[in-house]
Amino acid sequence: MQQEIAFIQREELKEKPDTASLGFGKYFSDYMFEMDYHSEIGWHDPRIVPYAPITLEPSAMVFHYGQAIFEGLKAYKRNDGTIQLFRPEKNMKRLNVSCDRLCIPQIDEDFLLGAIKQLIFTEKDWIPEGEGTSLYIRPFIFSTEPYLGVRPANQYKLLVILSPSGAYYGTQLSPVKIYVEEQYVRAVIGGVGHVKTAGNYAAGMKAQEKAEANGYAQILWLDAKDNKYVEEVGSMNIFFKINGVVVTPRLNGSILPGVTRDSVIELLKYWNIPVREAKISIEEVFAAHERGELEEVFGAGTAAVISPVGELNWEDRTITINDNKIGQLSQRIYNEMTGIQLGKKEDPFNWIVKVAPVEV
Repeated sequence: MQQEIAFIQREELKEKPDTASLGFGKYFSDYMFEMDYHSEIGWHDPRIVPYAPITLEPSAMVFHYGQAIFEGLKAYKRNDGTIQLFRPEKNMKRLNVSCDRLCIPQIDEDFLLGAIKQLIFTEKDWIPEGEGTSLYIRPFIFSTEPYLGVRPANQYKLLVILSPSGAYYGTQLSPVKIYVEEQYVRAVIGGVGHVKTAGNYAAGMKAQEKAEANGYAQILWLDAKDNKYVEEVGSMNIFFKINGVVVTPRLNGSILPGVTRDSVIELLKYWNIPVREAKISIEEVFAAHERGELEEVFGAGTAAVISPVGELNWEDRTITINDNKIGQLSQRIYNEMTGIQLGKKEDPFNWIVKVAPVEV
């Protein structure tokens, strides 16, 4: 796809928020990228436009049949002012996997990445520079055709919006309390658990609400068939360090193949730390704790990078991991990953992609 990206000037720029009050997903930059699809002409009219409300017909198919997918990645500003992305090509590929699963037309991955770079460069002043901060990037696609028949739509819209984000944990990583969910399930094999579709997250909110009411930060999801094998924690992948070996659930068609998950596995192999992708039951996790072998538990995802787990509750049994403190390995992974993302550490994997004025 070789289309020129139009630019529509905003009349007045927004006032940028104070870095100390950013949080996550609360503020949005001046511009967004937009592109449309029609079955007769394909993806067309790429443009960078002022961030603003969009208008859809009440009969737009997304409202009725849920064809909506998204991605999430971040841009970072180094101390020298260089702007960089972390493995963005993985997000572009995963976006197309999501498209395929929901019968949404494929996107030219190189073109979209180039458009995202151009948008970020336009909005470079929105990238916060405080410790642990970043610019969150949210590409998403949804069906817009006004029609109530049940079939894939013929019209779609792709948007990319930007949100300056604060440090997830403040000054230090804090272990969280996790509730093992047995009533509700996140996804089933053969369903859409391996892609980032909006409905996955809506379906998990009831269990999350229950967990929070009981004083827990997140849900540990079990498999839908046997209700015993660990899958994900909240919207993150999960890792267990058991007797010196790091174990994470094997991808099975209902677990999202996280970019951070893959990066953690590569990093551990680089360090010659034993790591296995395997089916692991919640019984095995609790048995390992009884033997004194459950050393660390942590989630891995784009927003937090690493989220240490300090407590697990399952069947009214509660276990505390590593005295409810961040483990040495969890801290090491976090330091290394964020160091690479911010350009403070060497990148032996060629994960970093620089952002500069580009022709797309």
